[in-house]
Amino acid sequence: MAFAPPAHESSPMGDLNTTPLIDVMLVLLVMFIITIPVASHTVDIDLPVSCQPECPEPLTPDPVKNKIVIDANDNLLWNGTPVSEGQIAALLIETTRFEVEPELQFEPSALASYALAARTLKTIKASQVTKFGFVGNEKHRKFDRGV
Repeated sequence: MAFAPPAHESSPMGDLNTTPLIDVMLVLLVMFIITIPVASHTVDIDLPVSCQPECPEPLTPDPVKNKIVIDANDNLLWNGTPVSEGQIAALLIETTRFEVEPELQFEPSALASYALAARTLKTIKASQVTKFGFVGNEKHRKFDRGV
């Protein structure tokens, strides 16, 4: 709202009328808000799919003795059943919760990957298994130097 100068002053008004400027700024602000896309903060997750009706039975540790084998093709076997490294860790933690901890045997093949064997031993150590032993070493008693 503009005020008229007093009648006795003949000098020009030095104040700007900011009302139209504010109106234009508000219109621009509304236009920018409308044109900005809605920010969608999403995380893509692959949810598990049901395996019904042919779900495999969940692996459970034997209460007396369990055996981890690494074959020549770098397959991990838990008591003869193929498993992943994550499943091995979960099974080892489950064995430590038994009242009497079962014996754990580790048998890597002579042609097994050293890196996989080392990772598996690190997982076994991290699970704090106390009854642990290597088996099958007698198969590798002789060393062929290739001469």
